[in-house]
Amino acid sequence: MNNMQTGHPGRKQWGALRKGVQAQAVSISQEELVRTSLEPGTTLPLIVQPAVEGVDLTAWAANNRDFIESKLIENGAILFRGFNMEGASDLERFLDSILLRSMHYMEGATPRTSLGERVYTSTEYPHDQSIALHNELNYVVTWPMRIIFFCEIAADRGGATPIADVRKVYQRIDPEIRERFEEEGWMLLRNFGDGLSLPWQRSFRLEDPSDLEAYCRNSHIEFDWKSDDRLRTRQVRPAIRRHPVTGEPVWFNHVAFWHVSSLDKEFREMYLPKFKEEDLPYNTYYGKGMPIEDSVVEQLRAAYDAETVALPWKKNDLLLMDNMLVAHGREPFEGSRKVLVSMGNPYSDFVPGVGFKKTA
Repeated sequence: MNNMQTGHPGRKQWGALRKGVQAQAVSISQEELVRTSLEPGTTLPLIVQPAVEGVDLTAWAANNRDFIESKLIENGAILFRGFNMEGASDLERFLDSILLRSMHYMEGATPRTSLGERVYTSTEYPHDQSIALHNELNYVVTWPMRIIFFCEIAADRGGATPIADVRKVYQRIDPEIRERFEEEGWMLLRNFGDGLSLPWQRSFRLEDPSDLEAYCRNSHIEFDWKSDDRLRTRQVRPAIRRHPVTGEPVWFNHVAFWHVSSLDKEFREMYLPKFKEEDLPYNTYYGKGMPIEDSVVEQLRAAYDAETVALPWKKNDLLLMDNMLVAHGREPFEGSRKVLVSMGNPYSDFVPGVGFKKTA
């Protein structure tokens, strides 16, 4: 399908909107600047491409924020392709154009390199391994509503960022499974400082143990200090939330992502005999602390798989997502790959004195 965006800019905006395009005798209207499409059989991402040469994405986005927001709600993700974007500086300009309120990675689980105040490298994880689908920081009290990826260098092979609409993932899950998670939520257990995960100082962006303890209390995280400055935490969060705009229920958790059954087979064979389950870097449980059956996690993974769409990256692609509607991951790759990431528009459904909102 192809749809043209509507709206009419003022004369002073044309130079920015059509950078490098010479004045023509016949004027070009706003709806002719871009074209939209979907891959056959998919509802995401909506692909937006320039319809004429030289369209400046950042200027166009600044003039079409309502369109962008409406399409994010409808499709969950927008892939901007074919625009003249170059590196972190242009990504920063795009963030300004959509009025992104930036936020830092708190309680991060994987190494990243900061490239400025708002831009990071994507997860620095072995290239031959995949990253399962997840919604960014859904275990934190305040999470980002927007996440943006920008491809500086596409991999020689593989390396796509698969995505899935978690409204549809929710619908695919057995109602009995949903009901238990609705009632109990889910528990995340983490161990820091054992050489298998980030140290707590890096994850929480704090150095003083007293500051860490204050953060945990404010964020409803139980903590235990082990020997040698090592830390164990537990936090219970809703597994199902409602989107603040649409009111739709979404499957919004790391239950399958960090469950012990999702660990790499080689890792399980090497480390599980040496560790108690409570000493693993990560594990997930039902909200009351009972183990989650492997068969349940298999069903959750199958629900994600059934809704997954993976388009190969092209240089200068920019992918904008509603983080509560769309989960993302990463495929293994060969060759060089450089994908930048930013996130923002913090949101929380926690009410002091009341707790986390239920979906009902």
